[in-house]
Amino acid sequence: MESTEREFFRTIREAIFSNPFGERRIALDRMAAGMTKGASVEELLARLVEKVGGMVAGVESRPSQPLSSEEVELLNYGKLFHTFHLFCDDYDAHIQEQVKKGDECIPITFGRDILSRLDEQGFGAEDSKRYLALFFQMRRAFYFIRMIAGESKCVMDLRRALWNNVFTGDILLYDRYLQGRMEDFSTMILGETGTGKGMAAGAIGRSGFIPYNARKNRFTESFAKAFISINLSQYPDQLIESELFGHKKGAFTGAVEAHLGVFSRCSPCGAIFLDEIGDVEVPIQIKLLQVLQARFFSPVGSHRREKFQGRVIAATNKDLNKLREEGAFRDDFYYRLCSDLIEIPPLRTRIGQNPEELRVLLGVVLQRIVGGHAGELVDPIHEQIVLQQPENYGWPGNIRELEQCVRRMLLSKKYDWKQTGVDNSNELVRAVNEGRYTASQLLSRYCRLLYEQNGTYEGVARIMDLDRRTVKKYVQSAEEL
Repeated sequence: MESTEREFFRTIREAIFSNPFGERRIALDRMAAGMTKGASVEELLARLVEKVGGMVAGVESRPSQPLSSEEVELLNYGKLFHTFHLFCDDYDAHIQEQVKKGDECIPITFGRDILSRLDEQGFGAEDSKRYLALFFQMRRAFYFIRMIAGESKCVMDLRRALWNNVFTGDILLYDRYLQGRMEDFSTMILGETGTGKGMAAGAIGRSGFIPYNARKNRFTESFAKAFISINLSQYPDQLIESELFGHKKGAFTGAVEAHLGVFSRCSPCGAIFLDEIGDVEVPIQIKLLQVLQARFFSPVGSHRREKFQGRVIAATNKDLNKLREEGAFRDDFYYRLCSDLIEIPPLRTRIGQNPEELRVLLGVVLQRIVGGHAGELVDPIHEQIVLQQPENYGWPGNIRELEQCVRRMLLSKKYDWKQTGVDNSNELVRAVNEGRYTASQLLSRYCRLLYEQNGTYEGVARIMDLDRRTVKKYVQSAEEL
């Protein structure tokens, strides 16, 4: 290889290992493609794929020049990058069709084409099958994470966090050590009611690694079937254990037949989403902790032990630290459940960071309501909302409230605005301009304002670059001012 080729393929390798929702990945793609910031993402990617294919062909056309071990590795990364992007549209079509079919696992019409191509490029049969499945996993994760609309900083941060949750911060580490072993990394999703915690959980839960069965030309399982969701707040305490772990016939009054719980129905490739985990009583927390630690459970009324091999994702709109302080949420359960903690930003924060976010979300909501493209409806409804809503409206119901607002606007062109909190940002600005606060008071007020916007001490701590306990102290002291 020439030195320029080595540097090019090193850039491609770094791009492969980078988070596709991160700024670094975009910069690497531009660098490799030799294109400026003015180019669209589609133009950039098309140019890059064409260039990688040409560079691979150029190196392989010089067989008389032996390659070093590093150069062979770099060339292979180029081949994988090129093959993956050639079939992205096919993967997307397959994902859409699988969503329609649900639990029924459909054939992958282009699977043998990928295997044949990889075989021609010198990859072994087993490696080729693994790469085909890894390509599918990466495209699935990208597909579902990208569905979280918005370009505010907090949403871009969220998309990066979700990708890292699926593949870790280093996809090479994931590929070598953790592929098929992510069940030990439970995840807690925090956020106010209506922010979209279920959508974030679905993006993770539908993006697990699913092996490819070459004989059947199918993946071993439908990703739609692999994700199981249960809202724990809708079940009385006496039934939650049965819904989670199942029960045998006659286990209790009314158990006229055996029942499979969500832990029994979850596959090794799958994930269980335990929504409203903050509502679960301590005895159930203890049993869930035992499952997470030992990976075994028993249905109600049975001594038979069953193995659980899936992944657990949980969510709550409650302040877990407050629940822990009150003894309502066990510390050991918290630590075992929270291998990763992801916060979903409230709508007011998203709009505050990027006012155009409202218009983007209106497009998504309207498409969902009318069942198709409704771009011509976005501007008139956006105009009505901007004209009618109170100043600094906080959207207490978040995306769910926005959907209700759009429906009301479609029906009657008006909405009953209910501001549940007071925005203190204007008061804070006035106080600063008038010089009424000491440094400590200003910090307390600002922390309080951020807490009202973000809803958690952890979120404020990240913004302020302070310890969570320090933030809590300032927020509480602001209440006394």
